[in-house]
Amino acid sequence: MTTAAAPAQSARTPAYSWFVLGFLCFVYIFNFMDRQLMSVLTEFIKADLHLTDTQIGLMTGLLFALFYTILGVFAGWIADRSVRVWILAAGCFVWSLFTLLCGKATTFGVMATARMGVGVGEACGAPPSYSIVSDYFPAAKRGQALAIFSLGVPFGMALGAYLGPTIAAEFGWRWAFIGIGLAGMVTSIILPFAVREPKKGAMDVQLDIHMEEAPAVHIPQPFSKSLNEFFGRPMLLAAAVSCALAAFVGYALLNWTVGFMTREYTAAVWKTMTLNYALLLAIAMGLGTFLSGKVVDILAKKSPVNYALLPAAALTLAIPGFLGFVWAEDMWTKLAFLCIPTFLNIFYLAPALAIVQNNVKATQRTISGAMLLLVLNLIGLGGGPTMIGILSDHFNASNLAAASLTPDLCKTAVDAAKATCTTASAKGLQTAFYTLTPFYVVAVLAHLVSALCIKKELVNGPPSAATMARNAKIFKLVVGFGGIAIVLIAEGLIPGVGSPGQKDLAAIQGVMQGVELKPAIINGLVRDLLMTLMAVVAVMGVMDVVAKPKTA
Repeated sequence: MTTAAAPAQSARTPAYSWFVLGFLCFVYIFNFMDRQLMSVLTEFIKADLHLTDTQIGLMTGLLFALFYTILGVFAGWIADRSVRVWILAAGCFVWSLFTLLCGKATTFGVMATARMGVGVGEACGAPPSYSIVSDYFPAAKRGQALAIFSLGVPFGMALGAYLGPTIAAEFGWRWAFIGIGLAGMVTSIILPFAVREPKKGAMDVQLDIHMEEAPAVHIPQPFSKSLNEFFGRPMLLAAAVSCALAAFVGYALLNWTVGFMTREYTAAVWKTMTLNYALLLAIAMGLGTFLSGKVVDILAKKSPVNYALLPAAALTLAIPGFLGFVWAEDMWTKLAFLCIPTFLNIFYLAPALAIVQNNVKATQRTISGAMLLLVLNLIGLGGGPTMIGILSDHFNASNLAAASLTPDLCKTAVDAAKATCTTASAKGLQTAFYTLTPFYVVAVLAHLVSALCIKKELVNGPPSAATMARNAKIFKLVVGFGGIAIVLIAEGLIPGVGSPGQKDLAAIQGVMQGVELKPAIINGLVRDLLMTLMAVVAVMGVMDVVAKPKTA
């Protein structure tokens, strides 16, 4: 077998490839604009629907992430076997439709269900896009191309941060969801006509192979094998876990910044800073996203280990800026400090995408990208915002108890008592933010472990199929049974989580009829979804253990 560089590797990138990249980035902007709306309109929604920080954390975190991540893997698997552009267009239509429905919600249950629907649609967004971009750009330019595509994250967040409060101030918070949802639905209809489906592997190194070997190259492999080759390969698993821990602090900060600033300076004062905050997101996070891809393409030519060392260094430098943001009292000083973590926190994304896209087969890129997002978002998006919401309520209750108040009394408090409630809420969220500091340290250490895994594979080569299968077996057993144990422990620590089975079904039926869900029922539903997911993973691991080895 011989190899030769494909012409696409050295040829100039066609203008249409850049157009496709720009259009996919535009679609991705809607993805994050819809997601950011909930975060920047937190105080409006919280006051209107009488929600707690825990409920807000669930809607922006775990409830969304569960559906987004799990369905994303299946969407990626389907997209590798079908037309990716149509999968992306359908996903964009669905998430935009449910964004619109968020604007019609009148209870926590209906809003939570709509957020789950947004997660279902967005599951079909990023994985197919990663794969399409990789088939329009050669490996040497993928880091930069994927970084440009990822500009949809800061630009979407910036537009959401500006348009959401602006529309809400003029027409009410509901019209922000309705208007942006409608615009996304229109974009989804245009998408299939603007973007052509590329040939899978069009920009990869071409191989001269024997005829009998051809089917193995062009036919997508079974889902279970793709799963084993991702989670059983230390380099890919370490990349996923390390960027998930970085996303944990990143999403927690992004999803709660506006709520924190509003409580610190009141909504009226913060309103004057809306444009400045939107520009901060667009410039600081945009530069971080673009430069991380550009720099890592250069550094990776010296050593692929830099795919992990660059984000480790960036996260280390981000810690002082993060602490300064949480600690500072003056609003302008806070925003100045905020620029540092906003710029540096995102440095993990482009390197992680490049590691995965450059180290799997062309027919596995979508499913592999989906698996990366599964780990990244289940831990990062599902955990970070949810933890901050829970801790904020906990510290807020402690602060109120010291002043002989309760969260319920604060709903009707006036004058001095109202001011005490506001201060307690702001201090509670501030204390919750401080708890993110250890997670920064853990994320840095995880990236250093990722660097060791990359270095080991450079020296020894990729692990054998048998080794990856063994590693994946251990991974499934540990995650499955360990996850069940953690959920059961959490159930014992958090009383009133509801009950499974028939009550979950009744809760879903209640939502369909417009009936409000009790928080305990939502908690129970989340618990049962997590238990089901962990049980499936555990059963897969057990089946791997008892399965008879295949004979040649």
